[in-house]
Amino acid sequence: MKILVISESINVEDSSGSKVNVALISNLKKAGFQLKVLHYSHKKIDLEDIECVLIKENKFSLNYVLSRAVRVFQRNTKMYINTYLEKVFGFSFTHTNDTNSIKRGIKKHLGFNPDLVLTLSKGSSFRPHRAMLKLPELHQKWMAYIHDPYPFHMYPRPYNWVEKSYEVKEAFVSAITQKSAHLAFPSLLLKEWMESYFPSVANKSVIIPHQIKTETQTAPLPDFFTRNEFSLLHAGHLLKQRNPVFLIEGFLRFLDNHPSARSEAKLYLIGSHSYHEPVLKPYFNHPNISIKDYLEYKVVQALEKEVPINIILEAVSEISPFLPGKFPNCVVANKPILILGPYYSEVKRLLGHQYPYWSEANDVMAIEKNISELYTIWKNNPEELRLNRQDLIDYSTEVNLKQTLDKILLK
Repeated sequence: MKILVISESINVEDSSGSKVNVALISNLKKAGFQLKVLHYSHKKIDLEDIECVLIKENKFSLNYVLSRAVRVFQRNTKMYINTYLEKVFGFSFTHTNDTNSIKRGIKKHLGFNPDLVLTLSKGSSFRPHRAMLKLPELHQKWMAYIHDPYPFHMYPRPYNWVEKSYEVKEAFVSAITQKSAHLAFPSLLLKEWMESYFPSVANKSVIIPHQIKTETQTAPLPDFFTRNEFSLLHAGHLLKQRNPVFLIEGFLRFLDNHPSARSEAKLYLIGSHSYHEPVLKPYFNHPNISIKDYLEYKVVQALEKEVPINIILEAVSEISPFLPGKFPNCVVANKPILILGPYYSEVKRLLGHQYPYWSEANDVMAIEKNISELYTIWKNNPEELRLNRQDLIDYSTEVNLKQTLDKILLK
């Protein structure tokens, strides 16, 4: 079976979306599918034993000229006019030029004659999906992977906001759900969430969770990390909605209640945190808290395997339909996951409602209690700190992936 993958990026260092794209592509190869990957990463990238073709940006178009004119204008005037242009045109000139470039790249490789065309995006872009809407001859083979809710006014609170071009964006997603032959979501809750807005989701959707992909080359641990401590790690972008203050307060309460832990416990926050810098600044020199910027992906994976506890921090909300990109890495690390998020969350659903180390993201008392329980286990026998969820490992590997796609391709 042949799959043509159109991925916005396969550069694992540019976003969490690109990381999960590469993990999915790698497992498609492991599952035995014949692949050709077209990508718009803006630089040549090779994946082992997979044919990867860089789609180049078209720099000889009106949209390209207009996009650069807007960029220069905004840089010189400090006036951000793209949102107003999007209200008129629906999308920025850059987005439109990128979309047309991807469309042109796809048309050059139709001789591959795939059984399935899979579009993968990152962030809120969905450029490959928009390109595919312009290629109706491929719609009967098209699987659109929708990794997050969209448009933004359809996000759960507190992520939701209304774009000036919200009507165009809503019609855009509606067209994807209607014209694609298949839809894929990383999470069951996300599929149900999007189905509540777009009824077409109901009868053409499959769940393809983010895939396990571990680095074959082990990376050295960073100099700031100390082995054999009671280390708790949150690795990932601290978005505006992911407030780390309650986690820090719970950790500090834990230290107050366990004075001996001050010499052997540390909380690591690794990733972009610019929005929260004002509240994090007092802890930059705290002996038990280490706050660092972005680290290379393979270094983060090495840390996730080394620490006793990994943390998944979500927003204070009623529901979190997202499956974090790092979830499969945390599962395969085989360490307990401290979950801070709403009762209705995909992470909590997968781990089970009886999973003990969950709390609301702003429940300082519960956070402290869970950390204390984990610390007691670590003190008595660190080897007992194991997640031991082979079912979740199986859920996120090429075996389940192949079974899911075979049901579609063999019809």
